Amino acid sequence: MPRAADDIADELLVLTAQSGDSAALSALVARWHRPLIAHAAHLLGGADRSDALDCVQEAWLGIVRGLSRLDDPARFRAWAFRIVTNKCADRIAARRRDRRAAGAVAPRSEPDRKPADPDPLRRAIDALEFDRQVMLRLFYIDGFSVSEIASVLALPVGTVKSRLHHTRNALREALERDDKETTREHPPR
Repeated sequence: MPRAADDIADELLVLTAQSGDSAALSALVARWHRPLIAHAAHLLGGADRSDALDCVQEAWLGIVRGLSRLDDPARFRAWAFRIVTNKCADRIAARRRDRRAAGAVAPRSEPDRKPADPDPLRRAIDALEFDRQVMLRLFYIDGFSVSEIASVLALPVGTVKSRLHHTRNALREALERDDKETTREHPPR
């Protein structure tokens, strides 16, 4: 299968940036900054864009530091998304620790949850484990191939295929349950 012109251009930018060309690095940042922010915002729940910006800024530091060690420039996209995904996972873990620590210090008057999303699909996705949400986002929103997702998540391709299959089935079941509950609560007239 022929490679897309964008993929070839990215590969050339990476090679040029690896040789120390700051203009090539700036072009990579210009091309990938927004998609990385969108990815981070989605993973972090989208409520606070500053968290997504912070994670992406931290990721860019790691990307710039590690760019010379990237052996295969064609894998830049998957590599950059993996770094952002890891930064977001760290941020989510820190949030949980902070909430637990705050809960141990002072009693809460209200549960620490965001309001239920009216969209049944969004609720079903939010109920999934973090890595399953990442997989769905990469596959359906960002257009990653199964092999690219395997690279981002450091998993075998077969595992990604299997988890995508099981995750789709879990979503289907959750939506069917939601539909039955909605029908029971609001029967047709």
